[in-house]
Amino acid sequence: MSPAPLRVALALGTSLLALDAAQAQATNTRPIGTQRDVARRNAPVEEVSLDTLSVTATKTERAAIDALSGSSVVTREAIDRLQPSRLSEVLRDVPGVTTQGSQSDPAQAINIRGLQDFGRVNVLIDGARQDFQTSGHSANGVFYLDPELVGGVDITRGPSATIYGSGAIGGVVAFRTRSIDDILAPDERAGIVQTQGFGSNGQRFLNSTAIGARIGTAADVFGQFVFRNNGPYQDGLGRRIADTGNELSAGLAKINLRPADGHEISGTALLQRFDFTNSGTTNRGARFANAVQTDTYTLGYRFARPDVPLLDVSIRGYSTTTQNDLTFLQDSQRGTYGTLGVRAGNRITYDLETLGFDVHNTARFDTWALAHALTIGGDYVGNRVRTTDKAGGFGAAFTPSGERSLAGAFVQDEIRYSTWLRVVGALRYDHYDLSGGAYRSSGDRLSPKITVGVSPFPGFEVYGTYAEGYRAPSITETLMQGIHPFPAFSIRPNPALRPETAHTVEGGVNLKYNDVLKPGDVFRAKLNVFQNTVDDFIGIQPVGSTYFVPAVVGIPASVCARIPGRFPCVIPQRDVQYLNIARAELDGVELEGAYDWGGGFVTVAATHTDGRNRATRETLISVPPNRVSATIGLRFLNGNLTLASRLTFVEARTGLPSGVTLSPTKAYGLVDLMATYVVNDHVKADFVLQNALDKRYTQYLNALPSPGLTAKAAISIKFATH
Repeated sequence: MSPAPLRVALALGTSLLALDAAQAQATNTRPIGTQRDVARRNAPVEEVSLDTLSVTATKTERAAIDALSGSSVVTREAIDRLQPSRLSEVLRDVPGVTTQGSQSDPAQAINIRGLQDFGRVNVLIDGARQDFQTSGHSANGVFYLDPELVGGVDITRGPSATIYGSGAIGGVVAFRTRSIDDILAPDERAGIVQTQGFGSNGQRFLNSTAIGARIGTAADVFGQFVFRNNGPYQDGLGRRIADTGNELSAGLAKINLRPADGHEISGTALLQRFDFTNSGTTNRGARFANAVQTDTYTLGYRFARPDVPLLDVSIRGYSTTTQNDLTFLQDSQRGTYGTLGVRAGNRITYDLETLGFDVHNTARFDTWALAHALTIGGDYVGNRVRTTDKAGGFGAAFTPSGERSLAGAFVQDEIRYSTWLRVVGALRYDHYDLSGGAYRSSGDRLSPKITVGVSPFPGFEVYGTYAEGYRAPSITETLMQGIHPFPAFSIRPNPALRPETAHTVEGGVNLKYNDVLKPGDVFRAKLNVFQNTVDDFIGIQPVGSTYFVPAVVGIPASVCARIPGRFPCVIPQRDVQYLNIARAELDGVELEGAYDWGGGFVTVAATHTDGRNRATRETLISVPPNRVSATIGLRFLNGNLTLASRLTFVEARTGLPSGVTLSPTKAYGLVDLMATYVVNDHVKADFVLQNALDKRYTQYLNALPSPGLTAKAAISIKFATH
């Protein structure tokens, strides 16, 4: 969909808001957003995300604190408090999770426990897999999603979540888009939430209109329109970082039908259009205008009823299409594209289509003293990559066209004995096929998992897990072939790549206590220790003998066959190729905790990860530095006013392997200040000062410095009817 229709839809949604708001003023209304009950605003449970339901670990709902895995949840309340323009601002508080991206591109990649790119982390939006990727000097595997559209995030770290799809040896991050329950209380029939935000340092304007209605208990509908406009920002030294602005137009529609007791049919359509201009990840390359259209459609059916314990059936099909149209604007100082005859207006198109489905059933039954939740299911995902390049040919060479299919089946039994013992056993079968040009590859494998959890006394549970995961090579890793623009070295394809196999040993402790220091308080904490060994880890490596290439753009590399080592052929190079490293090792510790006493709350998240090539002992460049974050909040005025501060400390990242183009990063500390004020039952205001001390810093794996001091304010107005 082009920007014009989306803007028309936005305007229409805003007009409907005004009309319905006028009608709703005469009716009985309820508090705004998630502040649904004034009498419960001091309830600490609203701030403890570990009590929120998670499904990514086992596909069966349970609170994150009760999951026998490194599972975390980000709630909509936390997102509202931070007012993020990128999801990286939210995921900073999740242990074991970091992000990589370019500040000049709203796309992001997620790193879990030092693993990212090419599907090592399975990113889902409403259950639909996100596999978009273009090769460059940044992440290889990104997704587009504006945080204003997100209702919550469910995360499980490690391959213990491979029941959620092939390749997730790093983990699973499942985004839930907003729905009717995010704006209406259970006894409300229809309503609208209008949010507008403003800010400094490039944060220009945000408009979000969310509208929903319930048709008795038989159906509900929900729609949201979002427009965001960001400009270039300044870093902590006041330096303007060019081409860091973007514009978003998005629409979200959902419908749920309940034709009979226990039956539910659901459909979702999410359309996003991002427009931005950049000069590559470092702002020193050729300049292109980018128009990204990403559409996700899902259709699902579920049957679940307490009186039919053997049936809890879920069927979901989905389609995801991401297309990036790049229009060449001007060359870099080197003039690389101009020497190839590329002119302004020439275009490159990256297009990835994903079709998939997931079906499973959970049967609950008892055998003697054992309670079972037996889940059996299967999933499929097919990727089709099409690259059209009329601007130099580099895009088509480094993001090759091709097709890949991933199919799997799994069985899992969650067994409980009394109140002190839980055992989870699972087995997954994976198969893949990949093709492109003259190359084909395929493979399959069985991956087991076993988890034992013991709770010797209430509130304390310790667990241990052994799990394996299987990741097939991606289209790019297998088929990428061409000449690098400058310096002109060759990149070779490798159809003989073997899939990666992860072997993870993990132990953890879950703590869950109430009434610790005063009546009504809540304490939750999770501690995880893990070691993940990845056989046949895939990385790009130099191969072949050294040769010389021209130091001047435009001179053919063939010239250097006659005068190697003499000007202009003075740059030594080797070909590169994706290869299987014999074994990669990653280990670490993760801590997440929260204490809430009604009048305030404290949350803490800490991460330590190490990773290395076992043969060379060199550090894996994808391993992020150690990080600790803490949020401290106080509630005033009967809970109507919440003041909070987030502190983040990140260790320096040095000692990078020789030959890599990444730069080391210095240690830094950040302070964010936040305030939320519920004016009345209809109006809520949020204020944020990000990087309040105006520090200049660069996040590891990113090429550009992050924003300096940034102020944001948003006001939300809600009207609802019974």
